Amino acid sequence: MTTIPPEGTLVEVQVDRSSSTPLYLQLAGAIEEAVRSGALPPGSRLENELALAKRLGLSRPTVRQGIQDLVDKGMLVRKRGVGTQVVQAPVSRQVALTSLYDDLRTAGKSPRTEIVEYRVGRPSPEAVDRLQLSPGDQVLDLLRVRYADDEPLAVMRNVVPERIAPARAELAANGLYACLRERGIVSVLAQERIGATVADEEHAELLDEEIGAALLTMERKSFANDGSVVEYGFHVYRASRYSFSVTLVDS
Repeated sequence: MTTIPPEGTLVEVQVDRSSSTPLYLQLAGAIEEAVRSGALPPGSRLENELALAKRLGLSRPTVRQGIQDLVDKGMLVRKRGVGTQVVQAPVSRQVALTSLYDDLRTAGKSPRTEIVEYRVGRPSPEAVDRLQLSPGDQVLDLLRVRYADDEPLAVMRNVVPERIAPARAELAANGLYACLRERGIVSVLAQERIGATVADEEHAELLDEEIGAALLTMERKSFANDGSVVEYGFHVYRASRYSFSVTLVDS
């Protein structure tokens, strides 16, 4: 168990007053890097704003603005009588044809999956259309909660043709795409739509959030290299713990 000194954990910050980057963003960036690197683990308490401002030669409003930037991102929380503490570092994921399970492992997290529903049966009319099914085909309806370092991060609903559906035990141990790769099925193309919503009662309970909390959403339909539809899904993510990252190139 990490012992937090009474005055809070010191953060190394190099302030460049000649830079065009505002001072509060320089401070926020240094604290964020310390959180992501593990130098400031969850539960760490920062030194108070007055002490931080004095040590760095910054104004207190500048320090307050930098800290608030990270509070808004969900990386820090202010607690009366305790001070400013670090919460779990959020996961940032590139928008790419990858599995959340694999992305979490790449980010140094420990992914875990809880299978909430695993049902094989007749497809809905929507599933027939989206998966381009033939008469008599069945599907796997799947509902999972994905954890990162034992904290719920996402609720994932997927529908997969039964002929390629992984077993329940496989999905509990690995990501869906990894299970499909074991069957020689590789997704090479996907249509994806990202949006936002708020937590209803079901999602609040599964994600340990308050009803009405902000959530990110992702709808995806994936195709194999032979043109067949591999799966389609609707996932929701905790906005306080998760973000999508996109690289834009001028064409």
